[in-house]
Amino acid sequence: MLTKEYVSEVKANGNGDLKKLVDTKKDDKSIVFILENLGYLPDDFDDSWVQDLLNSKNKKIRLNAIKTIGKVKNENNISVLLQIAKNDVSTDVRREAVSSIGRMRSRKAISTLIEMLNDNDPKIISQAIRGLLVFKGDEKIDKRLKVLLNHENETIQTVIKKEYFSKKNTSKDKLKHPNSYDYLKNTVVLGDVRDTLKIIPDESFHLTFTSPPYYNARDYSIYPSYKAYLKFLEEVFKLTFDKTKEGRFLIVNTSPVIVPRISRQYASKRYPIPFDIHHFLVEMGWEFIDDIIWSKPEASVKNRNAGFLQHRKPIAYKPNARTEYLMVYRKQTDKLIDWNIKQYDWDTVKESKVKDGYETSNVWEIEFYFYMGVPLSGRAFHYNLFARTSQKGFSLQSLTHLKAVA
Repeated sequence: MLTKEYVSEVKANGNGDLKKLVDTKKDDKSIVFILENLGYLPDDFDDSWVQDLLNSKNKKIRLNAIKTIGKVKNENNISVLLQIAKNDVSTDVRREAVSSIGRMRSRKAISTLIEMLNDNDPKIISQAIRGLLVFKGDEKIDKRLKVLLNHENETIQTVIKKEYFSKKNTSKDKLKHPNSYDYLKNTVVLGDVRDTLKIIPDESFHLTFTSPPYYNARDYSIYPSYKAYLKFLEEVFKLTFDKTKEGRFLIVNTSPVIVPRISRQYASKRYPIPFDIHHFLVEMGWEFIDDIIWSKPEASVKNRNAGFLQHRKPIAYKPNARTEYLMVYRKQTDKLIDWNIKQYDWDTVKESKVKDGYETSNVWEIEFYFYMGVPLSGRAFHYNLFARTSQKGFSLQSLTHLKAVA
């Protein structure tokens, strides 16, 4: 039976035994297993028998053969890997070939990596950039990489911008990152959110969690047109962006809304609010992180299915809208989320850790609950839970709830 321990034992006997083991295995699954479990390989490892596997029709065999060759870091393999990177039919295999060249950290690989910057696949180019950044500071390499700031791919632009064009700290935050102003804590403000936000210092918020007014769905949210409604939201979220600390979060709870028809001679209209606001949120500097779906009990939503229940005409089918979205955004920064966490003392980080029982998927089923004897809808329960848990933990500290009044 083929096991990890057996592969290790054969490897210890030398390359000859490994080659014999592979030759005895006629099924692709066994060959992949052997390659995946070779572990550490010395620089003098003879990989000639592995190169024979580069012609396999099985993508997994080719991929793991390249990974094995990459472990050896033999500069003589650069030309072999270059041909794979140029000609293999699999993007994953090509990407791994360029990655293996880069991991050699050899100056002999520089010309090859620069050549791969002209590839059409952004993933291939990204691996070539990664390999060349080992030599950052070399004038020739820096000059070639800086040109990629104008590359059409956004991921490549982001990498080059961070490495060569990252702005110095321009933060307007007058407090230490974990801190917020005392007068914003546990405060409810009644007023037009646009006026209120203007008097709050920039970079004051760690998190904004908001369910904005739904277009013309309530008395407090009447707008002359859908265009005017979106313009209002754009103004609010731009102000929110200015008031948010570096790398912190905005969560927008919304869903498509139905505007009832005027009469039976006209159709109702459904507006896709979360999809219509997404593009300007990204343009103003919010980075999209996640979408979470709240699934409500069907009995709690407006019945759109009654007519279809009677006529059963397929093109007139209208499902009951049970879902809402939580769209999660982060204020753009070159810093990873770990940077935000490291701004806090260890006790705060430890105390804020999420306990077992959390929701593991992005679909949250909402039921009806009782809180202190009072029945709450799923949304009210989650808001209440959110408010109680937000008193602790770095990610929810300094939450200020502002209600928009149109």
